[in-house]
Amino acid sequence: MEINALCKLEAFRKFLILNVCQSFIPKEWMFNKEVFPEKIGEGSTIIIEAKYKELLGIIKNVKFVKAKEILKITYISKSGRTKLTWIKIKNEYGKVNGEASINSIVNLTLAGIIKPIKI
Repeated sequence: MEINALCKLEAFRKFLILNVCQSFIPKEWMFNKEVFPEKIGEGSTIIIEAKYKELLGIIKNVKFVKAKEILKITYISKSGRTKLTWIKIKNEYGKVNGEASINSIVNLTLAGIIKPIKI
């Protein structure tokens, strides 16, 4: 499904955690709004482009970084069926564009990025 939505950075961060590392991210990192998962290669890809980025640790091939002034986030799922990009527009708001699988649609909804359609 094609995705084209405006959302806060925190909502996209929540989506990344739901899709990639919810079962193993340390609680102190889960609740820190500056901590993001990052992964390059070996299946899925998450690239955080920020003015400031510091590696906090690696768990199950996922890097956890503390990032500030994020400009862009690229996410590609392990299956390749989800390819999304969040690009900063102003302050904490950005635009999410790309393709999403059914599983990612569920997580985008849980993260508050898209709203379910009432029938």
